[in-house]
Amino acid sequence: MRRTGGAGIGVALGLCAGLANAADLRPPVPGAPAAPTFVDWSGPYLGIEGSAGASFGNYSFGPSTVGGRPIPAFQSGDSTRRSDAGRTATTAVGGLFGGYNWQTGPYLYGLEADIYGANLKRPVPSTALGFGYEDVDPPFTLIRDKTNLYGAVRGRLGYSFESYLVYATFGLAGANARVLATYPDLATGAVAAARRNLSFLGFTLGAGVQYAITPNLALGLDYRYIDLGRSGRFGLGTVPGLGPVSTEAAFSSHQMMARLSWYPDGLKLPAEVAEDAPGSRDTGRYSFHGQTTFVSQGVPGFRAPYRGENSLVPNQVQSTTTATLFLGVKLTDSTELYYNPEFSQGFGLSRTLGVAGFVNGEAQKAGAPFPKLRSNRYFVRQTFGLGGATEDVPDGVNQVAMTRDIERITVVAGKFALGDFFDGNVYAHDPRVDFMNWSIWGSSAWDFPANLPGFTQGVMVEYNRPEFAIRAAYTQVPKQPSNDVLDPRVFERAGTNIEFEERHVLPGLDQPGKLRIGLFSNVGNTANYRQVVDLTQSGAFDDINDAAAATRRPRRKTGAYINLEQALTPDLGLFARASVSDGRNESLSFTDIDRSLSGGLSLKGTAWERPSDTVGIGAAINGLSPSHRAFFANGGLGLLIGDGRLNYAPERAFETYYALSLTKAVTVSFNYQLVVNPAYNRDRGPANFFGTRLHADF
Repeated sequence: MRRTGGAGIGVALGLCAGLANAADLRPPVPGAPAAPTFVDWSGPYLGIEGSAGASFGNYSFGPSTVGGRPIPAFQSGDSTRRSDAGRTATTAVGGLFGGYNWQTGPYLYGLEADIYGANLKRPVPSTALGFGYEDVDPPFTLIRDKTNLYGAVRGRLGYSFESYLVYATFGLAGANARVLATYPDLATGAVAAARRNLSFLGFTLGAGVQYAITPNLALGLDYRYIDLGRSGRFGLGTVPGLGPVSTEAAFSSHQMMARLSWYPDGLKLPAEVAEDAPGSRDTGRYSFHGQTTFVSQGVPGFRAPYRGENSLVPNQVQSTTTATLFLGVKLTDSTELYYNPEFSQGFGLSRTLGVAGFVNGEAQKAGAPFPKLRSNRYFVRQTFGLGGATEDVPDGVNQVAMTRDIERITVVAGKFALGDFFDGNVYAHDPRVDFMNWSIWGSSAWDFPANLPGFTQGVMVEYNRPEFAIRAAYTQVPKQPSNDVLDPRVFERAGTNIEFEERHVLPGLDQPGKLRIGLFSNVGNTANYRQVVDLTQSGAFDDINDAAAATRRPRRKTGAYINLEQALTPDLGLFARASVSDGRNESLSFTDIDRSLSGGLSLKGTAWERPSDTVGIGAAINGLSPSHRAFFANGGLGLLIGDGRLNYAPERAFETYYALSLTKAVTVSFNYQLVVNPAYNRDRGPANFFGTRLHADF
């Protein structure tokens, strides 16, 4: 999952930024034949592609023989193992592609070929294959395997709607590989080396989405799974004192590419519908929307004199990709049903570990090296109107177009994220388009109940008036801290959240604002920090993490937050948050923060004639309770952090971003963050983080 090259993406995004404003997307003149509601993608196309994160290769070796002695087969595993966290080069780099499409109505079929360089490689440690080296400490690399060049011929089947194309692919793929082996003689210190070049031919399956940004250019994401099969048996040198090595190898990979396509004959674009046109947002009884977000983020070297199991690792790049459908149906005039399937792929830096206020809001603790499908939301929303004035609600994400009473009671039951309804902020709440640091887009001391991807099941009730709203939720908590399984014993262990939202207009400026005050109380299966520290220091347990696991039982965690959003001008907004928890017992779901203060500004680009662009600047400071500090100082591992020891200092973060609107549906962002004392450890850092983000929605 490590990425060493991004030239393809850089070129693609640069071209997109320069050409987006030049696009002629004017609707047809009056009286002309009605334009279709989707792009016609027919004809030839060429393009460039570059790594879009979370690509990885998986080698397997064997069965092998050494001097005629059989050795069991070994699979190298994926690039997300903790032991590989600091390694580089596990990502495809980029190349060229071309093809031809035929289209009948919205249905597309075509052929495509591509060729691209790669840097997918895997080290095999000395402990894996044996050869007499399994007891050597520390372990060393025994075999290095690497693929350099890929090629594929694929068929495509797709469906076009609006300016989008979604498609599936299948076909043949090939690659070359190089295997290097190093066998030291432990007695003499001499080293024997071997090299073997291999060629593979196999199959590929995949899927993708692309968006027409001009009549000649389209931007897209393309995922492909490649299975290159198994090589024949080959020799791989001689182990000193044991004899010749004979083995065979198999290779598969998951790859995600960002693509820029050029259509020399031009695309037939659909006529745009004005957003304020009558009925343009009303889709009747249904709502259908989607999004995809790609984030690539890197951290260069920083001071790190020691490293624990949950430490941030310097000198690495990681990427995440998500794609979500937001499906809704209005069952009656007051009852709605929603479902959100989502594909996600990738990990945050150091496998989403090492910083309490983590730096990528799209990085899940349940990350995967290949696209993983989850049903993130499914819920029913029932609205009880209480009469009086009404409001029109346009069609949107998880919102069917409707008219409803302003004074109302709303009940939501099912699976959802508590952040869908609580702790909202128009300037800092969505890491897909604004701030990415967990301590800036959320009240980070709020340990909201959730599984690893961030969702829970339960009931939310809201009473709404023009001046204020009161909402409360009762939901499941995970069975254990940072666990993907939700506890079914909701009458013994559950989370309760209450929020009051006040709405006002700031005197003198005549600008709107909101103030939210939230309280939470969760009961979950957790350990008490002071107790496990005492047990470890008394010698009852050698490892404080064993003490925590042995003493977990239902315990309560409580806390509160306050959240302000305030428009200062039509283009400039201010936000601020403060949150606190009692800090006595383990956190269950979110992160290792007991108190946090954050705030910043968000500015639209109207002053430089880019009203759809946004620039943001924010900062946060996080802290721990005394008992929580003692837990980490004695080697504790939390939800995200744990360096093995601790020289405590508050964790401080600064973030700024620029979100460049390419079209009304596509945004590319450039992000910088500075974290001082990552994981509250003044012995480590400061660390600089550089990121890019590509977001598209419809």
